[in-house]
Amino acid sequence: MSRGSAHTFDATILREYDIRGIVGDTLTADDAYAIGRAFGSEIARMGGGTVCVGYDGRLSSPEMEQAIVDGLKDCGLEAVRVGLGPTPMLYFAVNVLGAAGGIMVSGSHNPPDYNGFKMMRGAKPFYGDDILNLGRIAAAADYASGAGSDRAEPMLDRYVERILQDYRDGRDLKVAWDAGNGAAGEAMVQVAARLPGEHILLNERIDGNFPAHHPDPTVVENLQQLRDVVLTQNCDLGIAFDGDGDRIGVVDSEGEILWGDQLMVVWAADVLAANPGATIIADVKASQVLFDQVAEMGGKPLMWRTGHSLIKAKMAETGALLSGEMSGHIFFADRYFGYDDALYAAVRLLACMANRDDTLADIRKSLPQLLNTPELRFPCSEERKFAVVEEVRDRLAASGAQVSDIDGVRVLTDDGWWLLRSSNTQDVLVARCEAETQEGLDRLKSALVEQVRASGIEPPDF
Repeated sequence: MSRGSAHTFDATILREYDIRGIVGDTLTADDAYAIGRAFGSEIARMGGGTVCVGYDGRLSSPEMEQAIVDGLKDCGLEAVRVGLGPTPMLYFAVNVLGAAGGIMVSGSHNPPDYNGFKMMRGAKPFYGDDILNLGRIAAAADYASGAGSDRAEPMLDRYVERILQDYRDGRDLKVAWDAGNGAAGEAMVQVAARLPGEHILLNERIDGNFPAHHPDPTVVENLQQLRDVVLTQNCDLGIAFDGDGDRIGVVDSEGEILWGDQLMVVWAADVLAANPGATIIADVKASQVLFDQVAEMGGKPLMWRTGHSLIKAKMAETGALLSGEMSGHIFFADRYFGYDDALYAAVRLLACMANRDDTLADIRKSLPQLLNTPELRFPCSEERKFAVVEEVRDRLAASGAQVSDIDGVRVLTDDGWWLLRSSNTQDVLVARCEAETQEGLDRLKSALVEQVRASGIEPPDF
């Protein structure tokens, strides 16, 4: 197939807030060219002239980046190549260079044979119908045409400089860092080298084979190496990043993991101290403890849908200064740009802890001790996953259950709550339960299993 002709994408790769596929199977360099060409056509028709392009450390990313650049150039645009680095570096480049758009080549936390693309129109997220429309443009070969150009504009040094700008000196900390061989590695090295205190670096070399462990800090096993180092080296805390550096994982000095909603309590206290009454957003997977804590601190808690593009759009709509997801996407609009940046979140966390007398372990233990599950993942095909959630919602509505359907179904009972939603990035259903007692948690899990089974899905043991 010649470049510039009509192109059809595999039905599974155009997702709610990004594009993701298996390289050589559902995603090829021809797809990348068509994405660059279709997206570039959108930018060109709105009068834009430049699009920033970045790429992560996956083995297929350089080829995909070149194909994206070729597609943009054939629309008559200038492709500004910001280089290898984390996804937030691409977001940063678009903001500071005033580009009309941006494309990040990244498979995020997916297995090594995956890759994908995250896009921005101006400094705003590009998602939902915008992404589906790229499929329509490509299928009709409804492309803009022109003779564009490309230039290199490496952004790593400028990005690191900005990350460090909001650090506040306090007591020295001993910190272990784990980049998981992901795209945040080089930036992490530079940031740690310029912070006070003592720093131990793990898996900082960018390697798309991910030889140490999979770069997903929401999975407990992937944090084991970091936990061991924190404990054996007597660190104050440990910080981990996902494959493209937009999600953070944290362990305290006792080797215990603090999930996104627990960490949000620390950041929220800092933001609300300077901005009383600010709106703080968390996704539907977050503990009720977080929403209660934000309210107690004088903030306005808001529950919203999971998904980095959806959260960013809601932040812009509400003027929220901080948002977070259980998965470790943390968004600061307080003194920053409002996108998810794990390195920036790490520096803000260290600044908080350097200026507090208590430790992360102290904070964790001071929070109400509700019992909750980690994210529970049930394998479910692309073809079925959204339908299953709708079936569960309809059955619950018919039974008179108390349900929030902001994103999937979050079911409130006297015991606590349980959640079921479809993943936008993988062939899974995602669930979580939270209760005050073990007996209550068992009842919630049983109710969840009953509903999933009623739709023909056999959940794994949990």
